Amino acid sequence: MTLKLYDTMTREKRAFVPRDPERVTMYVCGPTVYNYAHIGNFRPVVVFDLLYRVLRHAFGPERVLYAANVTDVDDKINRKAADEGVPIATITERYLAAYNADAAALLALPPTFQPKVTETMDAIVAMIAQLLQNGAAYAAEGHVLFDTQAYPDYGKLSGRPMDEMIAGARVDVAPYKRHPADFVLWKPSKENEPEWESPFGPGRPGWHIECTAMIDQALGLPIDIHGGGIDLVFPHHENERAQGVCATHDHTYSAFWLHNGFLNMAEEKMSKSVGNVALAHDLLKEYPGEALRWALLAGQYRQPLEWNGELIDQARNALDRLYRVLDDTARFLSGTGEPPAGGRETDAMRAAYDAVFAALEDDLNTPGAFAALFQLADQVRAAVMAKNGAQASAGRDLLVQAGGLMGFLQGDAQAWFQGGADEAFKAKVEELLQARQAARAAKDWPQADLIRGELAALNVEVMDGPAGATWRIKDPS
Repeated sequence: MTLKLYDTMTREKRAFVPRDPERVTMYVCGPTVYNYAHIGNFRPVVVFDLLYRVLRHAFGPERVLYAANVTDVDDKINRKAADEGVPIATITERYLAAYNADAAALLALPPTFQPKVTETMDAIVAMIAQLLQNGAAYAAEGHVLFDTQAYPDYGKLSGRPMDEMIAGARVDVAPYKRHPADFVLWKPSKENEPEWESPFGPGRPGWHIECTAMIDQALGLPIDIHGGGIDLVFPHHENERAQGVCATHDHTYSAFWLHNGFLNMAEEKMSKSVGNVALAHDLLKEYPGEALRWALLAGQYRQPLEWNGELIDQARNALDRLYRVLDDTARFLSGTGEPPAGGRETDAMRAAYDAVFAALEDDLNTPGAFAALFQLADQVRAAVMAKNGAQASAGRDLLVQAGGLMGFLQGDAQAWFQGGADEAFKAKVEELLQARQAARAAKDWPQADLIRGELAALNVEVMDGPAGATWRIKDPS
């Protein structure tokens, strides 16, 4: 199979062929670290982590370079630091650590590079100087601005006419601009704001030039894939592309542009300004990160996704079903004596396994991949029901491998169901389960029901299966 991805630039799904298969490059716009990130901010994190995993599988882990930047120069950071009376670095370091911890809890692999604006300032200044030299930028009243009229393809990525771009850019109307669409590359810092020396005067960079310079320094332009949320197509990615092409004279900049859809809450885009946000940091205290990851991948990445409690419950239930198969299989195999010698997967198991990969190679079709995972799980359960140890063992391995490609099913099944329970609590539950089993064997159904009630009072749900009964901590009501 061939990996196919939808490219925003060409508006079509194309076969992905890297410039150099030995060095596949991807860049994704990362966080501005001034507060905890809401769960909508983590949709691109999880989506492009999935693509990162697929690329690593296809080309080899050592051949894929993934950079996700950190914006640590911003007005919101300045205000937060001023409000708390602390240095700006205190704010950025605090929330970058929280962001990375939340990303890890959502089972996102660390990117190869995590460049920061503050660590890329020399490259930013050098790129602005190159744009000035190339005639694509101009200095005016302490600012340096990009000259959009110097780039004939401006607007090609977003597909917007110039008048619409001007209306939608939300740029300051300034008398020193040659054209209303021109945007800032460098500007003077305000009083008490951080500033850096440059040939254009002391100040700080504009937003768009930061990413272009970080890409060039971390990966080298042009790159294979540039990713981010759909809201970044214009003006951010449009401006990135314009200044990058004009600085380097390479018209590719990025061979593919990928954009994920919004995460919506109450039928509105999730936004701090609107106030309809759910912080990932808080959700992770209530739900397993693996369930939140599943929920974020529940829809095809380019489509909007409605975020609500039902979506998370569905994700939790889906993982319950898969982990239950893994747990039942493990307990069945442990009861068969010596483990089977050599795997004997069936054709149906292999077909379902291959279908997971085929779905992901079709522009990260996660609903299709999830469906194939369940098909594979059903085949494994059938092998357990048939008491075929060799097939059950081989199928379980395939299920773990296929889940692992997507960042799932790598934990212990018992830990998934019983997470948070201490050893004394587990021992008490197991004792009650054994007593219930003895009552059921003696056909003492009232006693069995009584014990089940005791377990329910402990917030324990009993799950009967082909390999016997197991249990889980019920979700908090």
